[in-house]
Amino acid sequence: MILQDKRVLVTGGTGSLGKVLVRRILAGEVGLPSKLIVFSRDEAKQHDMRMGYLNRTVATDETIYRNFMNLLEFRIGDVRRFEDLVAALRDVEVVVNAAALKQVPACEYFPDQAVATNCLGALNLVRAVGEAAAPPETVLSVSTDKACKPVNVMGMTKALQEKIFIAAGVTNPRTRFVGVRYGNVLASRGSVIPLFHDQIRGGGPVTVTHPDMTRFLMSLDQAVDTIFAALRGACPGEIYVPRVPGARILDVARALVGERNVEIRVTGIRPGEKMHETLVSEEEGARTAARGAWMALRPMLPELLERCKEGDFAPVPLEGREYSSADDLLDLEGVRALLARHRLRLEDLEPGAKGELLR
Repeated sequence: MILQDKRVLVTGGTGSLGKVLVRRILAGEVGLPSKLIVFSRDEAKQHDMRMGYLNRTVATDETIYRNFMNLLEFRIGDVRRFEDLVAALRDVEVVVNAAALKQVPACEYFPDQAVATNCLGALNLVRAVGEAAAPPETVLSVSTDKACKPVNVMGMTKALQEKIFIAAGVTNPRTRFVGVRYGNVLASRGSVIPLFHDQIRGGGPVTVTHPDMTRFLMSLDQAVDTIFAALRGACPGEIYVPRVPGARILDVARALVGERNVEIRVTGIRPGEKMHETLVSEEEGARTAARGAWMALRPMLPELLERCKEGDFAPVPLEGREYSSADDLLDLEGVRALLARHRLRLEDLEPGAKGELLR
C-alpha cells in the first residue's frame, strides 16, 4: 500500500484529474495517508470541492466521507511562488505535481504564462525539495503526449518540465523523481467531449477542427491508474506511459451526435494543434520497457540508470517505431463502445449528472 500513513501533497488538486485522484486516495485503495493536502491557487474551486464532499455530491461512500473529514487539508498557494511550496512541503513524503496550464491555444497566446507555471513552477518545486530538511520520498510529475516531439508552447513547456524533474533526481538523490505521460483525458475540464455535449444540447453545430485529426483517448480513472502504477513501480527518472487507443475526433463527434439532426462542421486547425499526437517517439522507443499495462521510458542520464536494478528494466523496445495516435485506430463502433463504457454518451447522462461526470 504505497500511500499508507504517508503525508501526500497534490498540486493542482482542484483540477479534473486532481479531483478524481483525491477521491480515490481517500477511498484507501493504495493505502490511507495520514494527511492529504490539496494545493491550488483558486479558492472558489477549493470551496466547491469542499462543499461537494460535505453535501455528499462527490462521493456518497461513508468511508470516503469520513476520510475527507479527518485527512483532507486545503491549502491556497501557487507553484509560481517558491515560498508557497516551501510551506506546503513541510513533512510531506509524496508529491503529485498536477498543476499546469494545459489549454493549447491559451498557451500559444500567452507563452510567458505557460513558462511561469509549467517550467518555473517545476523549478520552484525542485528547489523547495532540495532545501527541505526532510525531503519527500517521491515526487511525481504529470505530463502529456504533447511533450513528445512538441510543436506548441504547451508541449514545449511540458517537455522541459519532464527534463527538469528527471535531472532533479541526480542533484537530489534522496528523492525519487518519476513521471507519467498520457493523452486526451475523456471529459476533463476544457476537453472536447463536454464541448460536444454543450453544442449538441444547443442544437449544433458540433465543431471539428479537421476530419482526419486523431487523439489518444483515456478516462480520468485510467489517468489515476497510471499515477498509482508509477508511484508503485517506477525507477528514478522513469516516465510511465499507458497503452491506450487512438481515435478520429470526427468519429467521437459522430458517436455523440448519433441519430440526432445536428450538423458537424469542420472549422480548421486551431493555433498549436497537431494532426496526430505521439506518446513515445522513435528515439524514446529504443529505451522503453514493458511494465504490465504500461510502458516505462527509461532516463538517459547514467546516474539514474545506476539506481535501478538490471532486472527492473525488462526492456521491450518499440524497435525504432513511434507510438502515435494514428496507429491502430478505433473505428466508429469502437468509439461508441468506449464512450458507453465510460458513460460519456449524452443519452447516458441523467439530468444533473454532468457536473458529477467532470469531478
